[in-house]
Amino acid sequence: METENQTCVLEFVLLGLSEDTGVQPLLFRLFLLMYLVTFTGNLLIILAIISDSHLRTPMYFFLSNLSFTDICFTSTTVPKMLLNIQTERKIITFENCLSQIFLYILFGQLDDALLTIMAYDLFVAICHPLHYTVIMNSRLCGTLLLASWLSSVLYSLFQCLMVLRLSFCTELEIPHFFCELNRVIRLAFSDTFLNDLVIYFASGLLGVIPLTGILFSYSKIISSILRISTAEGKYKAFSTCGSHLSVVTLFYGTGLGVYLSSAASQNSRTNAIASVMYMVVIPMLNPFIYSLRNKDMKQAFKKLRNFLYIKGLVSSLENCL
Repeated sequence: METENQTCVLEFVLLGLSEDTGVQPLLFRLFLLMYLVTFTGNLLIILAIISDSHLRTPMYFFLSNLSFTDICFTSTTVPKMLLNIQTERKIITFENCLSQIFLYILFGQLDDALLTIMAYDLFVAICHPLHYTVIMNSRLCGTLLLASWLSSVLYSLFQCLMVLRLSFCTELEIPHFFCELNRVIRLAFSDTFLNDLVIYFASGLLGVIPLTGILFSYSKIISSILRISTAEGKYKAFSTCGSHLSVVTLFYGTGLGVYLSSAASQNSRTNAIASVMYMVVIPMLNPFIYSLRNKDMKQAFKKLRNFLYIKGLVSSLENCL
């Protein structure tokens, strides 16, 4: 009996968002701009948090990790897409495709876990402010971050091992700009029932549990805010969680949109375009959301700008001397 854990293909073809050669230069410039904005914006958040001692709190600790995750999440797909457009070569090896699957699942799941942890942090800050420093101590923060990494790595590794059991000997074209797990599985020559079952069960479980935690945290947060007597106190409490709530809404809203468009539409190109919002646009918007709505981040950015400006002047003077 022939085993299913071997593959007779070494390469896939990523068709991208469009096969129209006239559109390729526009797509290259657009995605390059979005990637640079994403990378620069999230990197500035990390540098601002590291350089400002006032931001060394659990909330900003998790925010810096979220920014790092967003950089990695986008970097797993966009640079390869840009390279394919520039070189007009759409080939990706099986090993690189598997690595891309591992990394985008890893960082996508990390995003989900960090948003859940940040919701819990807000819950403790608003509902139990007097015990906040005791509950959200450095040990708990480190443990939560480590648990997020371990669960994400194990889940991503498990999905990749499930792909390795398949054989790929038929059509090799992927109508997407990256190796999306469902698209790769659909190209398999062998039976994929177990893979589909694992994807639906694990995705549902790992999606429902964090979302339930976020909804529970916000139900308690809203209940506590409504009990605040002054309008100023309510506004301050709402502004504290406004940025996080915006990011959560965008993250789950676009994720649900991608899932529904995939289920309702048979047009693979439409599904690929819908994935752009989830994979590229959301990580790009996160720095703007947290910087524009947060006074502490604005002050940290000013300090970082002044520091870099002074450092640049000193460097220029040293070069002149």
